[in-house]
Amino acid sequence: MAEMKKVTAFLPAELLASCQDFTGAGVTETLKLALEQMARKRAYEGLKALRGKVHFEPGFLEESRRDKVYEEYRGGPIDRRR
Repeated sequence: MAEMKKVTAFLPAELLASCQDFTGAGVTETLKLALEQMARKRAYEGLKALRGKVHFEPGFLEESRRDKVYEEYRGGPIDRRR
């Protein structure tokens, strides 16, 4: 489990009540859900910034899947340095 941090915050009562009605959860869980949503949005924005800047070779997913199946069969990673 991640390290926990206790905080004191002054929040608009109506906003908190509205969010709790939406989540159906208590204060801690509601705030946790809001913070997780903000973290997801930040990650998504970072990925959007990479749009058009990352290029993949055709078929790279199929090769990756084959490698994974082979590793599971063989019991270890594939050494591509050869």
